[in-house]
Amino acid sequence: MDPEQAQRELAELRARVAELEAQVAAQEARPWQATGYYAAYYATTGFMLGALGALASLFFNVVGSLVVGQHPLRLIQVYLTFPLGEQALHLEGGLALAVGCCLYIGTGMLYGMVFQLVLARWAPQARLRERLVWASALALLIWVVNFYGILSWLQPLLFGGRWILTKIPFWVAAATHLVFGWSMALAYPLGTYTPYRRVTDAS
Repeated sequence: MDPEQAQRELAELRARVAELEAQVAAQEARPWQATGYYAAYYATTGFMLGALGALASLFFNVVGSLVVGQHPLRLIQVYLTFPLGEQALHLEGGLALAVGCCLYIGTGMLYGMVFQLVLARWAPQARLRERLVWASALALLIWVVNFYGILSWLQPLLFGGRWILTKIPFWVAAATHLVFGWSMALAYPLGTYTPYRRVTDAS
């Protein structure tokens, strides 16, 4: 092989190496983006939006309790019978009810994850009406499972009473869950995942 041919081949190899290095560097510099169902993201946004749903359902109950002449936080009083027993029904204020409100909102945040995950999986591009149908069905399912599938036997077993079932009319419990579900359906677009695209990526 003459020196000139060797120099040409060496230059071609160097150019090819430089091209491959540039391709590898571009791939390594490209930020990660979810390409499918981003469950972790929807769980996180659902956790945050669930607080809004819990506040909406709590406000609904406060207004309803005032209308019928009950303690404004009657729902929280009954809610606290699970850890405190019957004495929670006589709480009038103070730290206990404040903690109960926080626990209620925290529970809503956990359920918010479920709603956001379900809506994102099976109704990601649905219109509001369709999301409301999905949220209503899920809310009523959670109500039935919680109240009649779990609390109906667990609360008597642990605390000797069924106050959550007997002190909250079934239609109030169902309506409370529906208000939460509808709130999640309305807030769902705030928690959807939209991949960030740089101008260079879009061009």
